[in-house]
Amino acid sequence: MKKLIFSLMIVGALFSTSSVTFAYLPSERNVEYVALGDSIPAGMTPYGSYDLSYPDYLMNKFESRNYDVVDYDNFAVSGYTSDQLKNDLKDNNVIQQEIKEATHITITIGANDLFQRLLSDPSTASEGITIASENLQTILSTIDELNPDVEVYVMGYYNAFAYYPEEVQEFLVPLLDALNLEIEKRTEANGDTYVPTGDRIDPHFEKYMPNPEDNHLNVKGYKAIAKEFWKAIKNNIQY
Repeated sequence: MKKLIFSLMIVGALFSTSSVTFAYLPSERNVEYVALGDSIPAGMTPYGSYDLSYPDYLMNKFESRNYDVVDYDNFAVSGYTSDQLKNDLKDNNVIQQEIKEATHITITIGANDLFQRLLSDPSTASEGITIASENLQTILSTIDELNPDVEVYVMGYYNAFAYYPEEVQEFLVPLLDALNLEIEKRTEANGDTYVPTGDRIDPHFEKYMPNPEDNHLNVKGYKAIAKEFWKAIKNNIQY
């Protein structure tokens, strides 16, 4: 009888432990995803319309792998600069609250700081890189203040000048490389994850960026970027 009681106690303890474990596991699979940035996460296509973008495809990847996406908010805005995103994080109560609750955040920002100066006065282009870098530091540190546990992934840009003549690219591409370098440095210094996209997009730019008059991607390009983000997210999963 004592052996039977002892055995039942062990079985009861095992079931008790298992029930606690199974109750905990689903919460680890919950995802609350916030996308921030410019026209790329907003889903601008090469022909001026909007379609699904990389945050949408990234959300689908979570769902297809049995994560429970309990919330998804895409606050990206076409034309956004790092100043505008910085101000949103400081002043927009809705965005602040979603960041506080988020498990994952993706950011694509900085290119418009560079592009606006290239269009107005190319000699000031490097100033745009400096401003983007400083603002990104503020953006990332503000996110840390709001939610120190959230996983943050920041995108490096593909070559938006791929259709330009070689002599023009010789001037423009180093500027884009300098911007990406600043984004990478700020991201990694803050303990977040940098996600480069150039190696994925640039060799096949005609496939992903089919309009020579526009530097936005089609849905194939956004799917490709989502895959790069997913690689980075998988690398950060704790088993």
